[in-house]
Amino acid sequence: MSSLDHFSHPPQTPLDTDMEKQRTELAAIIRRNTAEDGSYATAIGSLFMSRHSQSHEFAPVLAQPALCIMAQGRKEVQLANEYFNYDPLNYLVVSVSMPLSGRVVNVSTEEPILALRLDIDPAEITALIADAGPLGVPTRPTGRGLYVERLDSAMLDAVLRLARLLDTPKDITMLAPLIRREILYRLLRSKQGHRLYEIAIANSQSHRISQAIKWLNSNYEQPLRIDDLAKEVNLSVSTLHHRFKAMTAMSPLQYQKQLRLQEARRLMLAEGLEASAAGYRVGYESPSQFSREYSRLFGAPPLRDLARLRLSV
Repeated sequence: MSSLDHFSHPPQTPLDTDMEKQRTELAAIIRRNTAEDGSYATAIGSLFMSRHSQSHEFAPVLAQPALCIMAQGRKEVQLANEYFNYDPLNYLVVSVSMPLSGRVVNVSTEEPILALRLDIDPAEITALIADAGPLGVPTRPTGRGLYVERLDSAMLDAVLRLARLLDTPKDITMLAPLIRREILYRLLRSKQGHRLYEIAIANSQSHRISQAIKWLNSNYEQPLRIDDLAKEVNLSVSTLHHRFKAMTAMSPLQYQKQLRLQEARRLMLAEGLEASAAGYRVGYESPSQFSREYSRLFGAPPLRDLARLRLSV
């Protein structure tokens, strides 16, 4: 499998003394708000915190736009056949909904993964751009819908101030929206902020690809006709293919396949559906094709994969 070295191996210059103190405080806040391993919602609706003390792989999920900060430890995220690592020195941004999987390694009860996720509403980005006026964000060719960026002191300070509000709940209603807005502004002004900017600007090609992704997320069980999808988002078929793969590392058909198989897995695991019924529910007409493509994605046919998942739980 291939990887993008630029994203997979970001700069590792240590944090300076002040930022290391901030990182330590952020890690302590996450510890206080995660009683045991798992992911937790917080009193700030868009803010989630997680702790993991055992090395493990995460099942593929349809990730939503978000900023992911690691206060302690390192996580590897997989998009198609590409890998992205983030840690306390580098944050991860998911700019469009995409099927991702990940894993954490080299962790222990004493040194668990401590992370937070701040969900991003693309409409907030659009409103911020409208209010702020020209931000001087350069136009760039369509890039991946997720990226790793070096953490700077201004971003860490804003994220820490947001997390601190959990200790003063009465301040959340008034201050959390202001700090969220600051964080989004800083994301837009970062080196790779054009990725968020382009998606938020109506009629840009990146925005149209994000609309194609949104359509597929809602209609993955329907037969996919590329001509119809191209017309839906007002792009030529060739441009749709090129830009879609640039953003997701997959063709629209490969993307749809991932969505179908993930949902089938969820249906079998959570609702007890048999493999053939789950495959039919997500749009497969051939049980043998479903089993073959399921095995290719998850490494085992449905029954064996589910047995493995239940055993791990």
